[in-house]
Amino acid sequence: MKPLLSTYSSKLRAGRRLGPLLLALLVACSPFKLLRPGQRLLSRVEIKGVEQADKERLKSLAQQKPNTRFPPKLAIYQLGYNFYDSVRIKNKLHEIQTTYATRLKAAGTDSAELGKLLARRERKVNRKQLALDKGNAIMRLGEAPVVYDTALTRRSVEQMTTFLHSQGFFRAKVTATDTARYRRGILLRALGGLHKGSSDSLDVSKRYRRVTVTYNIAENRPFLYRLQPPSIPDSGVAALVRQGQNATLLHENERYNEDVIGQERTRLETLLKNAGYFDFRPQYITLEADTSYEKFTVRLRTFIANPGPGQGHRVYRIRQVRFVTDAGVGRTLRSATGDTLRRAGTVSALRARPSLGLRTDTTVTDSVRFAAYEQEFSTSLLARKVLVRPGQKYSLLRTQQTQRLLSNLDMFRFSTVSYRKVADPPAADSAGLHPTTGELNAIINAAPAPKYAINDEFGATFVANLAGPFLNLRLKTRNPFGGAEVLEFGIRAGLEGQLVRVATENQTQQSVLTKQFGATASLTLPQFLVPFRTNHFLTKYNPKTRFTLSETYVDRPEYTRSNFEFAFDYIWQRSAFHQYVFSPVVLTLVNSDPSEAFQQRLDDLKLTEGSSLYRSFNKQLEPSFGFTSLYNSNDFNQTRNAQYLRLAVEFGGLTRSLYRRPLFDETGLNVYDFARISVDYRRYYRLSPQTNFVWRLNGGAVHALSKTDDEFVVPYDKSFFAGGSTSLRAWQPRRLGPGGYTPRLSNGSRDYLTEQPGELLLEGSAEYRFPIYGFIKGAIFTDFGNVWGLQERKDENGYKRENAQFQLNSFYRQLALDTGIGIRFDFTFLILRLDLATKIYDPTAPAGETWALRNFNKSANPIAFNLGIGYPF
Repeated sequence: MKPLLSTYSSKLRAGRRLGPLLLALLVACSPFKLLRPGQRLLSRVEIKGVEQADKERLKSLAQQKPNTRFPPKLAIYQLGYNFYDSVRIKNKLHEIQTTYATRLKAAGTDSAELGKLLARRERKVNRKQLALDKGNAIMRLGEAPVVYDTALTRRSVEQMTTFLHSQGFFRAKVTATDTARYRRGILLRALGGLHKGSSDSLDVSKRYRRVTVTYNIAENRPFLYRLQPPSIPDSGVAALVRQGQNATLLHENERYNEDVIGQERTRLETLLKNAGYFDFRPQYITLEADTSYEKFTVRLRTFIANPGPGQGHRVYRIRQVRFVTDAGVGRTLRSATGDTLRRAGTVSALRARPSLGLRTDTTVTDSVRFAAYEQEFSTSLLARKVLVRPGQKYSLLRTQQTQRLLSNLDMFRFSTVSYRKVADPPAADSAGLHPTTGELNAIINAAPAPKYAINDEFGATFVANLAGPFLNLRLKTRNPFGGAEVLEFGIRAGLEGQLVRVATENQTQQSVLTKQFGATASLTLPQFLVPFRTNHFLTKYNPKTRFTLSETYVDRPEYTRSNFEFAFDYIWQRSAFHQYVFSPVVLTLVNSDPSEAFQQRLDDLKLTEGSSLYRSFNKQLEPSFGFTSLYNSNDFNQTRNAQYLRLAVEFGGLTRSLYRRPLFDETGLNVYDFARISVDYRRYYRLSPQTNFVWRLNGGAVHALSKTDDEFVVPYDKSFFAGGSTSLRAWQPRRLGPGGYTPRLSNGSRDYLTEQPGELLLEGSAEYRFPIYGFIKGAIFTDFGNVWGLQERKDENGYKRENAQFQLNSFYRQLALDTGIGIRFDFTFLILRLDLATKIYDPTAPAGETWALRNFNKSANPIAFNLGIGYPF
């Protein structure tokens, strides 16, 4: 479709091309120049009269939507239109075709040269054709004006009426009115006449240029269900439906709803397939509605027909389960699509390829026959992942669970569960005197994934205004010990920019490049490693045991620090969206070597503020155990209506009294006890296919359980922090708070650089995400929150850090607030993010300066730039 008025813009004046940008923007504010004579601009769509029906669904049925107001795509479109010349583009397109026709003729029979010329011509022609059809690059960033079309309005009325009928409003009426009225001409006013003709007439009167369409909906009284006894000639099916009647989605005196009726049909189909009815199809189910019985009443009866005269629905049982663990990808895909034809290859190909011999049923484990040329997997482990067994009735649920469990092993590229019937004529009644049960052979085809996988990643970070390269290497080994284990090794090396950890009197905001080296090793077992047998009971929850070792070494100008961690985790899944992790053993060993000047600064902070930063740079051992529940119904690109909830609880050092003192005397290691809880909840709303509204609430608390050297101490790594690209984005990472305390240096100036740990975190964010152009997306956001102390140090004058302690009657006045805009480059597999934020309210600022927006882009409130990968939440 060509841009509007493309036939009217044969050339642009030089003055318009070279005019100032401000003038172009002012012109773009009036969209009527884009309209042809007689056209009107749709500016608003309203839905009125909706009380019970789904108003959002009705809005989505409107065939025309007005141009988006934010971002102002219509203004952007007109700005690009001011530089658009369709005749020039057509001439250029003709020139390209003529030029390449000459070059192709000159190339003769040179196929290589002809291929290059054709590819170049195709690229150039496509580029010009795109500009001719959809406008120049600026126009494609915007949106063409929506020209009001009464035919589409009539179609919208029809679709809304149909939708309301499907929701039980059989007597609903939908009418549409618009503001496309007429002005009386001079002659008509003199005669006192008033034109009442069609709103689409082009004679007599002059139209208004903007149109507001209002859909007036009269729902009237809805029709309610009167449920009738079902009609099911097959007594076996009827008995099963009666047993599952408590789970029905249809209830007496509820409003008629075709969506719910469709869901009820699916429920009945699933119910029967889980009870062995392999051949059952949804076409057998009919829900008949009769509105002639009583006013505003629908008599609803369920019919489940037999497959044919004299034939009943047949129950199938599993006769044999065969698991091919080394099936090829082609065979597996053919099995998934129901293609059973054998692809043996040509005779010559068979001669050229050495025979592997016959694939036989080499092992029978737990009634499952495992077949392979050479069995590489533990058959006892695989048998626990197969929920289909001989003698069972066919079950769609067990089939799907088996496929999911095999997929979660990460051992196979593809895995399918298919069935083959054992021929036997069906009976007329599956619950009659002599019913015959059908038999199925279950065949599981699995195509193994490569044993080794290597991932290498090279890139650069941009943190604290410094760019630093990094290199990641990861090696994954599948099935190293024959039990479907996954063994992974990884190393990381790089440079990364960071702000100084604490400020000194003469320091400005200083960034340093740090050297970072790390190594990890993890082993994941597809079962619980416990001394008793639980795996048969827990199989459907996909149990796993994971061992992890990691070492991280950081070299900075102020200190060197190594962090060694061992973790032992049990992992299982309640559903595809819900995962649990229980960590009975987590050991963290921290060893730091600060410089003399840095240690002196840490000691000063301890004395003057009671800061726990010095605890981050001594030797310490952190034994702990914890539990995490994670629910996430979203996808990678966060495009669904979804929820995210992460709840984590951790306890550490509970038995330290048995060994703390001798351990410190012998090794210098400190041990702290603590309890920690954190909650992160996110809600995703899909407003349209391209726009989303997202909000997040995040909080947590950590508390020392007993005193260490006459004070309550929380390990630095277990503290909470606010500020940064995934927190309050107008503050530097870990620099906000605590509470309303204003950090200062010894010379009295405000300290913006020292990290501020807290023991209580409350924060939240809200973000509106919208498309800009292609893979470029935009966002508007606001963040709020802070951290506080729960066990602040005191002296004879009170708390050492005034207003840092959490107080129930004042904490809400200490919530920081910021806002900003963002640009995201969505490459589907990777999302690059740039957020620009500014402070609105800063509770840590001195009195009279808390409204930071008054100091916009000054030293107290500079624009914060945040670069990151992925969405902030």
